[in-house]
Amino acid sequence: MAESLGSNEVTFRLSRCRQSVPRSRAALHAVLGGWGVDQDVLESAELMLSELVTNALRVRVPNDRQVGVRIARLLEDGLLRLEVSDAGSGRPEVRAPGDDETGGRGLLLVEALAHRWGVEKRAGGIGKTVWAELKAPDIVAEPVGREVAAVMVRPGQQVRAWGKWRAVRTVRTESYAAGGLAIVLGLGEGPALRVHAAEPLTVRDDSVPSARERGEGTPG
Repeated sequence: MAESLGSNEVTFRLSRCRQSVPRSRAALHAVLGGWGVDQDVLESAELMLSELVTNALRVRVPNDRQVGVRIARLLEDGLLRLEVSDAGSGRPEVRAPGDDETGGRGLLLVEALAHRWGVEKRAGGIGKTVWAELKAPDIVAEPVGREVAAVMVRPGQQVRAWGKWRAVRTVRTESYAAGGLAIVLGLGEGPALRVHAAEPLTVRDDSVPSARERGEGTPG
């Protein structure tokens, strides 16, 4: 469903059906989990995306017109940006529904949670894009690693294994039955990694902690 456009944004399309709202939340959760976003930001983003997708699904357009979603991190500004595009005309506005009304509060919630939000013409097509940004100071850039032979890896470094950076806790050597040296890395999570001593691995010297790990943004 999702299409990655580099490490800083993901786009995907949703069918015009009720299941698309929980699917959008699941995709968002997976993306933000990989970006190290704080739990409070994650929860606000899920609420905002749910409302934006719900509004887009209510637009009166042919059923074959899909809803587009873009999730991006703006590293320099410390912002998370959500975009939801539909093929409908018009411009959504914040309403103030009465106490007896059950709907109409979606954009009111977005306005309350977002750092800023807006509507613009859909790029390269008919319709519009509703976007919202959240302050997310714990968003970090993808760490830069370097490639070394497995025999050069040391405890305290981070190694790229199974699609994630993992802390190296222990390093030991073993001999293969057929001859040659194996390196066994004990990792902070997941099984140990056993590779040939000469196999190249991507490592970095330290981790980039999230705001929660740094002890920031936590109520006293």
